[in-house]
Amino acid sequence: MRIPDVVTVGEAMTLMIARQPGPLELVREFERATAGAELNVAVGLSRLGFKVGYVSRLGQDSLGRHLRAFMEAEGLDLRHLRMDDDNPTGFMLKQMVDDGADPQVEYFRRGSAASHLSTQDMPEQGDDFQRARVLHLTGISAALSPGCRELVQAMARQARADGRLVCFDPNLRPRLWRSQAEMVATINALASQADVVMPGLAEGRLLTGRQGAADIAAYYLERGAGRVVVKLGPEGAYAADADGRADTVPGRPVRVVVDTVGAGDGFAVGVVSALLDGLPLREAAARGNAIGARVVQCRGDCDGLPTRAQLAAA
Repeated sequence: MRIPDVVTVGEAMTLMIARQPGPLELVREFERATAGAELNVAVGLSRLGFKVGYVSRLGQDSLGRHLRAFMEAEGLDLRHLRMDDDNPTGFMLKQMVDDGADPQVEYFRRGSAASHLSTQDMPEQGDDFQRARVLHLTGISAALSPGCRELVQAMARQARADGRLVCFDPNLRPRLWRSQAEMVATINALASQADVVMPGLAEGRLLTGRQGAADIAAYYLERGAGRVVVKLGPEGAYAADADGRADTVPGRPVRVVVDTVGAGDGFAVGVVSALLDGLPLREAAARGNAIGARVVQCRGDCDGLPTRAQLAAA
């Protein structure tokens, strides 16, 4: 089989999207889709023609089998996806909104199959997954359990030691952590193992104690990152590298915001794919803005992720 261009590790979940607006407790009908930050990125990169390996666990249940079938249809390399007989697949509920606001989201992932990931799930040295050009990680996986955290840290260390590109999106989920202090320390330690760090502006402020995008970028550049892209929402992104180049890249106008969930993952798809294509950081940030703008115009997390042809026509 072909060596993956990118490998990522995380939790895939079933997404139940409300079919009517209003509080989740009043909703009677839901539509099934897929969710998971790393899965969104994996799907987006696969649609752009890259070979993507996905490391995870799913429950041996109807939700897990549905997710696996979706991943297979999207062309993901699932050699290191394990079906777990003892623990369930996680799922989440998402509110329908009609005003562009962030929707209410509820997670049901405690004790999930993916939360039982550990270093035993790490591909062995010499495995095709350990030869991928890029390792993409998020802070969500590190928050799921001590075993998940050890796995993500070990994969980051190995990739960095091998000279492969490590891309990291903090993707903060404070409710998954025992304390803010633990979250900040763990996320920043992971970021110090990354070559490309992609925080949102609010995330960067919380993680670094600095306010401006340039200062947040400098914080991670000082700690070993080669490139930092700070997401600014509708305003675009601030991109800086260790050679002193820095640009604010304007965002893409959007007529109607349907759902903001998944926009950051779409942004990551743009940045990572552009770097794989050999483009400079400014163009990578511009592609991130373009794909993020597509995603917010769709209800499902993956619905707006484009093919090459759709990207070229945007």
